[in-house]
Amino acid sequence: VQLVESGGGLVQAGGSLTLSCATSGFIVDDYAIGWYRQAPGQEREGVACLARGPRLDFSSTYSDPVKGRFTISSDGANNIFYLQMNNVKPEDTATYYCGADLDQDCRRRLHYGMDYSGTGTRVTVSS
Repeated sequence: VQLVESGGGLVQAGGSLTLSCATSGFIVDDYAIGWYRQAPGQEREGVACLARGPRLDFSSTYSDPVKGRFTISSDGANNIFYLQMNNVKPEDTATYYCGADLDQDCRRRLHYGMDYSGTGTRVTVSS
């Protein structure tokens, strides 16, 4: 399982940024894909997760701090996942990681983390 994040950088508060996660080495339909972040001196926290629901349709789950501002999506054919970040705030400053897990319960995965993770991409939001 390989996950490679990109797209981080410096953005002003209120602006937008899109992170990408290129995946390879596994069948993405079998996994939940999530985004996590870790700010300096803080624990890693779940941000967003995408997984197949009981009817095999994709469903997304978000943590409360980003709900309504961030969107997780997939391009399908290229197995690339995105985190669209809108109306960013200084408290969104963190290193963002992409994760994958066979457990497709997103609420559980956002709380406990995922088995596989990339090396992260840094996002800095200036006020």
